Amino acid sequence: MNKFIRNSINRLPLALIYLRLLIGFLLLFLSYCEVDNYRIIATVLFSVGLLSDVFDGIIARQLNVSTPKLRRLDSTVDQVFFIAFAIATFIQCPAFFENNRLQLSILFGFEVMAYLLCFLKFRKEIATHSIGAKIWTLFLFATLLEIIWQCQSDVLFAFCFWIGLATRLEIMVIILMIKNWTNDVPSAYHAWQLRQGRAIRRNKIFNG
Repeated sequence: MNKFIRNSINRLPLALIYLRLLIGFLLLFLSYCEVDNYRIIATVLFSVGLLSDVFDGIIARQLNVSTPKLRRLDSTVDQVFFIAFAIATFIQCPAFFENNRLQLSILFGFEVMAYLLCFLKFRKEIATHSIGAKIWTLFLFATLLEIIWQCQSDVLFAFCFWIGLATRLEIMVIILMIKNWTNDVPSAYHAWQLRQGRAIRRNKIFNG
């Protein structure tokens, strides 16, 4: 029984990752069906999804079950989760996306460029989980919620756009700097240290 409990606890980070994937598709489905009280439901589910993103890595590191494979899966599911919610938000507020299509296209283009760069160089997905990317996630979360409730966003969207560009650029710099694929690289400075063959310090709670 103790072994069963221990194994179940060790699978908790993986369960949180798949929970986030499920929430992403559920949000998309509920938006498409135009269910009553969608804004409240979306806010709750999106918040749960974000919390699962925060705690899956923390729990995995505390349990010493954080592996490159798990971090790659985490990164991929993050993308699917936010894309699903963005599409769900588009269904609810298409005018916002039409009015800001240029900025959104640029931001999406930078995201694609970062992923293509990583795949072409290492044949693997991005899993840097940089500090900057984590900060951007919070701005993206707040911006999408504002759009859901008001179908517009000015100041938050501006911050989200520029921070998004800056963090995508940093991720590309990290990918270019590191010689071998590495997960959980906190910043471009840490990537430079890795390139010099130095060990880097990571925070066990926030970044490996």
